Amino acid sequence: MELAANANLTHVALADHDTLDGLARARSAAEELGLGFIPAVELSVDHNSTKIHMLVYFLEPEDGPLQSRMADLLAGRTIRNMQIIRNLNEIGYDISLSDVERHAKGPSVGRPHIADALVERGYFASRNEAFADLLRDGGRVYVERDRLTAKDAMSLARQSRAVPVIAHPITMGLNRFEYADTFRELKELGLGGIEAYYPSHSPELREHLAGVARDLSIAATGGSDYHGMEKREYRVGIGTGDLHVPELAVQELHDQLNR
Repeated sequence: MELAANANLTHVALADHDTLDGLARARSAAEELGLGFIPAVELSVDHNSTKIHMLVYFLEPEDGPLQSRMADLLAGRTIRNMQIIRNLNEIGYDISLSDVERHAKGPSVGRPHIADALVERGYFASRNEAFADLLRDGGRVYVERDRLTAKDAMSLARQSRAVPVIAHPITMGLNRFEYADTFRELKELGLGGIEAYYPSHSPELREHLAGVARDLSIAATGGSDYHGMEKREYRVGIGTGDLHVPELAVQELHDQLNR
């Protein structure tokens, strides 16, 4: 939250994977610094056999339809992590679940933390190398896990008074025409926004996606996808230096709450 304030942001969202832990502390810190705070979560969902990351904004850490399903998602993560570690052990990589959990420092444990454990043991020089060789989708030790469908995730989000947004669309591997068709279909299922302003999106793609959002009357959102100072080059609020998320994005998200 201090990094967000130092970047002169007016609003900040915390969106960890499959968990709402940390929201209370983050909200308190943001309020002390005069920042508008948006509670959120990031989910991995499936849509027509394509894996999509979905941000769910305004999801509060309380009882609700989506909140109750997230316990199952975390349990599925644990089962998957244990199988990946067994796969690694079988081909000669000596790491344990406790090695991995030490890097996660919280309940949401995943492949990035397995990569960090491998780096710590000296097997790889970086997280990216571990993914490229072993952990990437379809890699030697990769294990699928259960996911909500995009339709179910958006339905549960709306029932929980929250707004579902597609995260970093560039990872979907679509062209300009496919973006429009896919997001039009998802809007009919409850989609509330597109993360247009993202560090690895070109300026042209950012504006194109914002235009698609405008055409669909949904929010054009953005974020720096900050994962920690040592994890990647993205910095809070500015990405790699040229990211600017318009203030209008916050109002557009609020507008979606009543739809």
